[in-house]
Amino acid sequence: MPSLTIEPITATLGAEVSGFSMADVDDSTRDELRKAWLDYKVLVLRDQHVSIEEHIAFGALFGELEVHPFTEGIDGYPEIVLLEAGGDTGKTFVAAGWHSDVTWRAEPSMGSILRGREIPAVGGDTCFSDATAAYDRLSDEWKERVDDKFAIHDYARVFASRVAPEEQEAIREKYPPQRHPVIRTHPETGARGIYTNIGFTSHIDGVDETESRAILRHLERAIMNPSIQMRVRWRPDTFVMWDNRAVQHAATNDFLPAYRRMERVTVIGDRPY
Repeated sequence: MPSLTIEPITATLGAEVSGFSMADVDDSTRDELRKAWLDYKVLVLRDQHVSIEEHIAFGALFGELEVHPFTEGIDGYPEIVLLEAGGDTGKTFVAAGWHSDVTWRAEPSMGSILRGREIPAVGGDTCFSDATAAYDRLSDEWKERVDDKFAIHDYARVFASRVAPEEQEAIREKYPPQRHPVIRTHPETGARGIYTNIGFTSHIDGVDETESRAILRHLERAIMNPSIQMRVRWRPDTFVMWDNRAVQHAATNDFLPAYRRMERVTVIGDRPY
């Protein structure tokens, strides 16, 4: 099979990748994709007309797939996370805050592969920010301030309302708050990157509330720097793969009340260090 065509999107991160079909990936192509994923952190794959089964099989090429305990799925396909809003759904939640996925897990995800299934005529983009570049641009004083800190991540900040009252205690026991480094080291590249986020991080461990808020705000602003971001304009059957260990993302809700439907598989990762 010929080599992939890789076209960088920004100077910092992201690439559009073509020249292959997700439904027919040999070992060589998988390895080439994985290298590109590490190099560019976000890969955009256009016009991939594959089935749900092929989407799942493609994700499984890169590791074991996660089943999310709090999000809606598709009957018969537990690996698929269904993300929809607008239209007749009555839903408006689109994860508009900058975040890394499932950092409330002991072993947060390695990465996700998201499909645009039904796309509004305007709006509904997804933005990505390079957490490594955000850390690199911190001042030496701020790096010294956060390098050895840990933060607490808690599913309840986002998903508590989705758990029935009688199940709260059992779910809390199954998914207790997790303590992860504020600055994570990527297990494959060795790069360091910001690993706190507005969605799931409750506080910085071992400091007072004022200091915790100051650190979280500063790191959030670092992630929000437009010069280290890229933006994906979706089309039907566009897929986006991102390295959850190296980037954060945020969806836009500027398409409402139009309908938007996305489908995602997520590759299980390891414990941050």
